[in-house]
Amino acid sequence: MLKKIFSLLFAALPLCMTLSAQGGNEAYQFLKIPLSVRASALGGDNVSLIENDLSLALHNPALLSCVADNTLQMGYMRYMKGVNVGHAAYARTWGERGVWAVGGSFVDYGTLTETTSDQQILGTFRPRESALSALYSYDLSTYWSGGVKASVIFASYERESATAIGVDLGLNYYDAERNFSASLVVRHLGGELSSIEHRHQKLPTEVLVGFSKQLAQAPFRLSLTLHDLTHWRTAEVGASGLGKKVLNHLIVGVDFLPIKAFYASVGYNFRRADQMQVNGSSKAAGLTCGAGLTLRRISIGMAYAKHHVSASALLVNASYLF
Repeated sequence: MLKKIFSLLFAALPLCMTLSAQGGNEAYQFLKIPLSVRASALGGDNVSLIENDLSLALHNPALLSCVADNTLQMGYMRYMKGVNVGHAAYARTWGERGVWAVGGSFVDYGTLTETTSDQQILGTFRPRESALSALYSYDLSTYWSGGVKASVIFASYERESATAIGVDLGLNYYDAERNFSASLVVRHLGGELSSIEHRHQKLPTEVLVGFSKQLAQAPFRLSLTLHDLTHWRTAEVGASGLGKKVLNHLIVGVDFLPIKAFYASVGYNFRRADQMQVNGSSKAAGLTCGAGLTLRRISIGMAYAKHHVSASALLVNASYLF
């Protein structure tokens, strides 16, 4: 029965994506901020890593099937100046093939000054965005797993607020003998329940495809992620321009895995490096790195990302297995 449900969900993707794309500009961009240290360290996004890491399931719900029973995971990011990002999630197994989880995330933009058009100060306010999510994954076969993430999304800007519903769908193929993983994810299908000043805005729907392969004779794992595949731009220049546009959908990353309990990662986001250039130089924008350690029931990780030529972000994750 569950296999049929997942098949119907993915068969309905074209219709869902069409409905999500109707009308308005994309809002709720905070949903694209990475919550996983591993994903952040590998270029800012990853949907194909097979690890006992609950935060990766927030990027691809199909990866929830890799998470151990009774796991609590939390994370915090100092994102740009004065912006704080946090999340927490909890997972339990359900039967022999299923895993469910609940979680929440928030972005706090700090205290801002409210002024009139002629610069008269009226006071201060604190804009916030958040999401509450429920996830479920199911092992469809030895190699395939599917997952669903449903979220209620909130945005509050001074006196105005908005609410939306979003759904993520994930599918993963994993061959343990070859240490090869491939995933397809569609994120943020849905729409607003209430809007600010009755101006409809759509969710940032996107399609991602990811691949991860661990080398047989060396302690390295390579990852390639194609992201934002719903926003291709038609090139108006030559082949080199087209190649650049394709490259800007690519994220690459490498894990160094010397022992089972430790990893170190580095990644590169081509779009971020291209968009953040100043005077022809990106000054390391797009470069990411991170590391993590597992000590019995506790796992900790930290990632550093250069989001802008003059700004960076530090993300910390911690999980505990009860």
